[in-house]
Amino acid sequence: MPARRAVTGRSQEPRKRFAEELRLLRAERELPLRKLGEAVGWDWSLFSKMENGETLGGPEVVQALDQYYGTPGLLLTLWELALNDTNQFKERYRQYMVLEAEAISLWHYAPSVLPGLFQTRAYAHTLMGWGIFKGEELTRQVEARLGRYALLEGEDAPSFRAILSETVLRTPLPVRAQWQEQLEHLLTVGERRNVTIQVVLNSAGLYPLGGTAVMFLKPTDGRTVAWVETSHSGQVVEETAAVDRLQLRYDFVRDLALSPADSMEFIMRTLEEASCEPST
Repeated sequence: MPARRAVTGRSQEPRKRFAEELRLLRAERELPLRKLGEAVGWDWSLFSKMENGETLGGPEVVQALDQYYGTPGLLLTLWELALNDTNQFKERYRQYMVLEAEAISLWHYAPSVLPGLFQTRAYAHTLMGWGIFKGEELTRQVEARLGRYALLEGEDAPSFRAILSETVLRTPLPVRAQWQEQLEHLLTVGERRNVTIQVVLNSAGLYPLGGTAVMFLKPTDGRTVAWVETSHSGQVVEETAAVDRLQLRYDFVRDLALSPADSMEFIMRTLEEASCEPST
């Protein structure tokens, strides 16, 4: 599989960057538009419009291109940034999305909600529908988030360790069947060779990072960058000493968490409890 593509030195304007990457990927293979259309299964004229910046296309066609070019998640990430190039995503979050697409390993701590890469359609729709997005825009946002799951697939997918607070697993969706589906999906994701899930119980008491979601990303250049997020803001942390301090706190939380095997058993018990609850 091809190495993850560096994104520096290219356009920083999301829509132009997306079109630029599409043109470059096709040019590298000296592939005519018509042959690309035949290989991927869409009319070649659509790809022409996407490369010229006339349209962004939909998540399905972008996912198909990611698969064809061997760039799992990269094009979909750039598409999402381009789609939201109306200041709905702040520049710091755009920077994070690019880092996520390029990372060779990821470590996450979730204090209250599941990581986006783990969310089902119902979970994402409920979370993002709380007055943030509506109608067709909500549908596009949910599709974009679901498409990011491709980042975890493929032979060169990054390793992903997620530590979930017990609170995450004790906060169900309003519809019980949808919550059961989410827990089942979490168990399925946890079976992937590149994914490790741990649960830190409420009985562990107070611990560092308590209410702050943190993602550590290691790009191809070997450094580690952190994304720190609260319920209303987020920021990329690149300064080495600050990242190291966050890493020490993360390591402390990991030591308090259940082992991966015990964590999967805990999630299974949570699913069984949800299945046994009386209908309301």
